[in-house]
Amino acid sequence: MTIFSLYIINKSGGLIYQHDLSPGLAKITSNDALILAGTIHGVFAIASKITPTALKVSKTSGQSNTLYSRSNGGAISSNTSGLRSVETEKFSMYIFQTLTGLKFLLVTSPGGINASSNDINKGSEYAENVLSGVYSLYSDYVMKNPFYEVEMPIRLDLFDKKIVELVNKLG
Repeated sequence: MTIFSLYIINKSGGLIYQHDLSPGLAKITSNDALILAGTIHGVFAIASKITPTALKVSKTSGQSNTLYSRSNGGAISSNTSGLRSVETEKFSMYIFQTLTGLKFLLVTSPGGINASSNDINKGSEYAENVLSGVYSLYSDYVMKNPFYEVEMPIRLDLFDKKIVELVNKLG
C-alpha cells in the first residue's frame, strides 16, 4: 500500500495541513484540497448522525474515570461513529478523528478492492498505525510548539520531516 497524501482538517472543516508523500503523482490544486477538506468534514458529520451505532452520550454515575459513557456503559472513543474509510478502484481514504474534532485523512493506493477481507483488514490496520503515529507527531511537534496557533495552518519543517520519516519507517 502506497501513501499518496496526508491531510489534517480542523474541527471547523478547514484544511490546516497537506503533504503529498508520493513524488511523481499529479498534484491537486490548493482550491481542490480545500474543497476536499470541506466535503470530507460534511460527509463525516452526516455519517456520524446516521450511523446506527452513533454515540448516545449520557453522564456517568461517577463510577468511571471518564466524563461520559455510551448507553451500553463503555467509555467514549473518538473514532467510533462517522466515516472511517472510503474504498475505490483508484484510491483508499482513511479518516481518524480526535476527541477535539481534528480529522487526520490518509489517501493511499487501493488496498481493499477485489481483495479478501483479510487484506482489507491489513490495509485498515496499516492506515490506523500510520494515523496514530501522525497524531503522536502532531501532539509532539505541533501542539508543543510555542509559536503555533491552534486551528491555523501548520507550517513546520520539523513536522514535515518527521512525517516523511514515519511513512518511510512504516512503509
